[in-house]
Amino acid sequence: MQPDGSFDTQAFLDGLDAIFNAGKARDQAEPYLQEALVDAENAGDDAGLLTVLNEIMGFYRSQGRHQENMWMIQRAIELATRMRIEGSEAWTTTLINAATGLRAAKKYDQAEDLYRQALASAAKTLGPKDRRLAALHNNLSMLYSETDRPDQAEQELRQAMDILENSSTDPSRDLDLASTHTNLALLLMQRKDNPQALQEAWDQARTALDIYRTGHLENSAHYASALAGFAQVCYMTGRFSQSADTYRKALAIIEDRYGQGSDYYQITKANLDQAQAAAQEAGDKDQSKQADEAASSQPKTRNQNDDNNQRDSRPDIQGLDLAKAYWEQVGRPMLEERYPQYRGRIAAGLMGHGSDCYGFDDAISRDHDFGPGFCLWLTSEDYQAIGDQMQKDYEALPTEFMGFGSRTDSVRAKGANRRVGVFEIGAFFESLTGYRQAPPEDHPHEWLLLDEATLAAATNGRVFADPLGQMLATRQGFKAMPDDVRFCLISRRLGMIAQAGQYNLPRSLQRGDGAAAMLSINEFVQACASLIFLINNPLTVGYLPYYKWTFAALRRLSGRMATRLADLTEQLEDILRLASTACYGGQSFGEGGKGARPAAERVTELVESICARIVEELQAEGLTNSPETFLEWQRPYVEAHISSDNPVLHSI
Repeated sequence: MQPDGSFDTQAFLDGLDAIFNAGKARDQAEPYLQEALVDAENAGDDAGLLTVLNEIMGFYRSQGRHQENMWMIQRAIELATRMRIEGSEAWTTTLINAATGLRAAKKYDQAEDLYRQALASAAKTLGPKDRRLAALHNNLSMLYSETDRPDQAEQELRQAMDILENSSTDPSRDLDLASTHTNLALLLMQRKDNPQALQEAWDQARTALDIYRTGHLENSAHYASALAGFAQVCYMTGRFSQSADTYRKALAIIEDRYGQGSDYYQITKANLDQAQAAAQEAGDKDQSKQADEAASSQPKTRNQNDDNNQRDSRPDIQGLDLAKAYWEQVGRPMLEERYPQYRGRIAAGLMGHGSDCYGFDDAISRDHDFGPGFCLWLTSEDYQAIGDQMQKDYEALPTEFMGFGSRTDSVRAKGANRRVGVFEIGAFFESLTGYRQAPPEDHPHEWLLLDEATLAAATNGRVFADPLGQMLATRQGFKAMPDDVRFCLISRRLGMIAQAGQYNLPRSLQRGDGAAAMLSINEFVQACASLIFLINNPLTVGYLPYYKWTFAALRRLSGRMATRLADLTEQLEDILRLASTACYGGQSFGEGGKGARPAAERVTELVESICARIVEELQAEGLTNSPETFLEWQRPYVEAHISSDNPVLHSI
């Protein structure tokens, strides 16, 4: 802290760099970071505090101190949200760092969620050559790799490499580019049976080391990762002695920088032991080879009940995961065999109608539109050339997989309305929305024709592979609802919340018209649910799905970090639990009952509490400066943020 009580962020960063450059991070980094944390808090410098938290997240991650890091991640997200910095570079950076910490802790769902928020934020805050965008693609690739999505991982890495090569002043000395070469080498090594992939992995790992040596960057903390990556390639290609030698060099750096207690050290030490054992065994490899061949030639013993056990033990798996496994093990090999020239042009995944596409399916859902299946998406040109034949080949794929029989398609999911198979990209989206691609930003009337459930079906699910990026780009277009349209819909939802919940509900209850009151509650709840998604922005969180999955979607969204209005979900469920008693409690088909009044009073209290909470959020978002809690009167304040004068966007 400065003598005047302020916090000097740049001085903090310079001091931290000095510690790392001197190789003293193991002993000095944490005390320095903790002292800076206290200084920034005492100075009341939120921006400085966020900078310190971002650095601590990275340090704890490198130390393998994941449990402690969870608190730092939570603090950083909460602080950034309180600072209202969404849409800024600082917000993007915080999301990336938090997501990377969660990924290292193997909290993959939360990490992917934050990475996707970071991508949406980066699209607005970072330029196409911004190196932080490359770092984001690099980290997202690692998540895909760790969750067994190699194609998507490779795609993200190559995007990162393109950005770095186009932005670098000297690629031969570029540290970030070296790290990307190492990551790509590690990924390519997963294709153990592909000699070309292993050769490229070797080349990528060697290129990374060349960059460190050319740029005299061996003092970088990341040099150990490059050495370990090269050592792993050596091991995979049978160079066991070279692998062990390289692991020793990496381990010495890791011990010096991070100590023997870190995950990093333990993993590298285990790899070194394995490489040393393999190098020793290789000295007598002929004898080992003979033993291996003899063992492999022995007939395997099979329990006579194996078939029955396999038949009776289907995995508890959701549709998206089943679809991905079916694609990986059955679909992709078919494409590689029959359509090798199109391999780099075909997108695959599962999205559209159905609970499985939202990830909400369970054992009850398996009675219809469930089973092995996926979508293949082709460009218009490719579909014209091979679409019909590929559909025939798709239909000829094995119908049984992982113990599940052929897919059970409902009547509405057959023929032209099929949910899996081969599709032309534009036609696929047209079948869901009526549009081959998202309407232009200056066509708000077309956006307003697309209800949220339709947009949810067009943007849900998962894309397993998309070499051209066209499928993801088209889907992203539907997620990117124009701000003017979003503000218009927020205004409309405020109007319905006021009309149904604040005006008609209490009047219906006073009249004793339980049916009208029940319908008012339904409209109120649905409008609130929609508002929660709109406030959080569909570009980041997607759209509210159709009514059946409204609360499944709300619960999932409310469990995410930094979700706005997350507390409303439980209150809305409370209203629904009380609704029957409030509207019909103690009644006998039209005659009033004593049980209704307490429940009705509680419902109206909850409605007003929710409306007051919404006003707080509108104020925090900068959409209003009015304290008025009757939400109809908030609409002009919100609509003042609509830049277009198109009358379809404004209330009368």
